[in-house]
Amino acid sequence: MRVFKRIAVIAAGLIATAATLGGAFAGTGQPSPWQFGLQGAASPVMEDITWFHDFLLILITAIAIFVLALLVYVAVRFNAKANPVPSRTTHNTLIEVLWTVVPVLILVAIAVPSFRLLFLQLHVPQADLTIKATGKQWFWTYSYPDAKIEFDSLMVQQKDLKGDQPRLLAVDNEVVVPVNKVVHVLTTGADVIHAFAVPSFGIKIDAIPGRINETWFKATREGVYYGQCSELCGKDHAFMPIAVRVLNDRDYAAWLEQAKKKFAVDGSRPANVAAAETLTAK
Repeated sequence: MRVFKRIAVIAAGLIATAATLGGAFAGTGQPSPWQFGLQGAASPVMEDITWFHDFLLILITAIAIFVLALLVYVAVRFNAKANPVPSRTTHNTLIEVLWTVVPVLILVAIAVPSFRLLFLQLHVPQADLTIKATGKQWFWTYSYPDAKIEFDSLMVQQKDLKGDQPRLLAVDNEVVVPVNKVVHVLTTGADVIHAFAVPSFGIKIDAIPGRINETWFKATREGVYYGQCSELCGKDHAFMPIAVRVLNDRDYAAWLEQAKKKFAVDGSRPANVAAAETLTAK
């Protein structure tokens, strides 16, 4: 029994250490050096994902410890030296019922929150803002249909980084959204399959040419949150990041007014694209 108690104490220590390290190393909005665990949650969906992850971690750890304890017990109690006359027992009704019923109950305990989480992810609530993200080789184009603006978002090269902009994640034009508002995201691809993913929001969905996919998030904290294309889409797959800046309502309204002047759509084309075509023609 002392062996089992020691194993339980060691396992509990490891779990506590992992939880502590996870809180210390997992950043919010972008990866952190020596990160341990998921990025910090900044949306209701990601909060549920984090809870479900931790729940499964505890469950599978308990199962692994239980099975290890049984193996150690069998090895110690029923080896040839300790048990020279082996038992001839072939059936035990209670044990057979338990090892059938208990796994079923464990699977039900996993399935219920799993289905609830899937429903939360896939059911888009009434949206306050709609954004269309189009994956291109190798950058993103964002449209705000209600505001009639559209712009391209390209990665900032390392030599052009300013201040605390993170390498390989900063972009020239960020997606800007208001805090505590439901953002409906439509995704598609212009050439090949891309994927729109922002870990702190708990969203990841393919952007497929000729098809519109949808997801949503509700940012609960102001700040800048980064993601990347998560589908192998070509040689510059690693260089088409996503940056979402979350602002309060007043700052968002001010940004939107400026964006309507800077990125106003001219017909079916963005103003900046039309201007570039005019310069090229000259």
